[in-house]
Amino acid sequence: MRRGFFKIGLAGTACGLLAAGSLMAGDAPPTRFQVQADLTGYQEVPAISTVAHGTFDAWIDTEAGLIFYKLKYDGLEGTVTQSHVHFGQMSVNGGISFFLCTNAGNGPVGTQTCPAGPAVVEGVIDAAAVIGPLPVGIEAGAFAEIVAAIRNGTAYANVHSSKWPAGEIRGQLR
Repeated sequence: MRRGFFKIGLAGTACGLLAAGSLMAGDAPPTRFQVQADLTGYQEVPAISTVAHGTFDAWIDTEAGLIFYKLKYDGLEGTVTQSHVHFGQMSVNGGISFFLCTNAGNGPVGTQTCPAGPAVVEGVIDAAAVIGPLPVGIEAGAFAEIVAAIRNGTAYANVHSSKWPAGEIRGQLR
């Protein structure tokens, strides 16, 4: 009789370990996920009253080390100068992590030009496109770190214009 209990106990333990392993694997963040933001002047710091608006959508694949994005904007009151994703929480200005487009000649080699609105800008970001911001701990090329910040809601996209050089529209990535 003891032998039967031993077999049942061993089988129960094995099933429990498999279930626990499955639960632990389920706790790992997904390797592919999507984030988005609605860009408005009200989210800029300080807030801007503008008719401009936009959206930012990104599909992140951590296994491939790629971020596929689509930025849309329209109604800018100034001429578009540049657009980035920044490392920073809501209501705080943060440093640039990677460029989406620029007309200022200040982006990494290969950064696309920002078209006049209404516009759609699409692209792919990899580790080579991540430029920081180093003063808050994200080194150039630190793809996993900016992805962790994006996943945490501690990154935002914005579009800068000639009228609003510090940024005309902004949206926190979620």
